[in-house]
Amino acid sequence: MIVTDRAQNPTGACVTEDRARELRRVLAGHPGVLLVEDDHGHGIVAQPLHPLAGVTDRWVLVRSVAKAYGPDLRIAAFTGDAETVDRVLGRQRLGPGWVSRLLQRTVAHLWATGAVDPAVVARAYGRRRDGLVRALARRGVEAHGRGGMNVWVPVSDETGAVARLSPRAGRSRRAPASGWRRGRRPAHRLRTDRRGRGGAGRGRRRAAGPRPRGVTARGGALPVRPAGHARSSRK
Repeated sequence: MIVTDRAQNPTGACVTEDRARELRRVLAGHPGVLLVEDDHGHGIVAQPLHPLAGVTDRWVLVRSVAKAYGPDLRIAAFTGDAETVDRVLGRQRLGPGWVSRLLQRTVAHLWATGAVDPAVVARAYGRRRDGLVRALARRGVEAHGRGGMNVWVPVSDETGAVARLSPRAGRSRRAPASGWRRGRRPAHRLRTDRRGRGGAGRGRRRAAGPRPRGVTARGGALPVRPAGHARSSRK
C-alpha cells in the first residue's frame, strides 16, 4: 500500500488525523501488508504529518528534499523496519548505488543550519494555491487543493483544457488527468509554483502526465538521517 501523506499529487490532498486513525485501524487487521509512505511534501506544507508507519510488520517512510530545497537536490531519506531496509540495500547493490557526497553534505548542511524556514515556504505556497482556488470559485469553478502546489480542477473536456492551457503556460502539451481518477468526472491539475519557462515571475500550469508505476530507491548513507533504520536514496 502506497500513501502520500501530504501535498498529494495531483489533487493536493492531505491525510488528516481522523483519516490516519481510520487507516491505521484497517491496516492493523492486515499486518502482512507492505506500507510505503511518501512524505515528499515535507518542508513545503503547513499541515502536520499523521503517519501510518508501525501498524504493519513491513513499512517504509520516505522524505525527499527536491521540492523543499530545489529540484537539483535529488536525494531522499527513508526509514523503516530492519528487514525492509536491508532488502532495499540489497537491491541497491545490483545497480548504481552511489549518491553524490557533495549533494549529501549540502542537504545535511541545510538541515543542520535551518537555512530554509518550512513555515515561510508553506505560507508562500498556501497563498498561491488558496488564491487560485478562490479566484476559480468566483468564476463558478469548484477547485480543490489543501496542501502543496497542486490544485485539482474539474473540467468538461480534459484534452481540450490541456490543449488550451499548455501554450499559455509555456509548456509542451501533456496528457489529461484521466490516469489519476476512477469513476470521477474529468479534471485537470494546475501547479502553483513559479518555475515556468518564461522566468521566475511566471507561474507554471501543467497537465497531469502518466501515473508512476513503482518506487525506485538508490543511494548510500546520509551524514544526517532520521532515527531508527534509515538510508538515503535518489528520488
